[in-house]
Amino acid sequence: MVWRMDISDIRWNEPARQKILDDADNVLREAVVAIARDSDGISSDEAFAQINARIKDRFIDYEPGPDIRTYADAIAAGEIPTDDAA
Repeated sequence: MVWRMDISDIRWNEPARQKILDDADNVLREAVVAIARDSDGISSDEAFAQINARIKDRFIDYEPGPDIRTYADAIAAGEIPTDDAA
């Protein structure tokens, strides 16, 4: 009898999965903080566009979600700390 692997068994192990997520969070965090630091008085729409421009090529199959709008709104409102972040 020959054992065959199920296709659903092909996946990242948990430590690798966590590293991928941590790396993705860092990319997002660095972009948001950099835009907040360098863009005083920016509108939410401008911040949204800048976040997307900075991170879209860093991810496979990237699509902006509502979380990106949340960070853009926070940048425009001056709510992102820039003095001790990332």
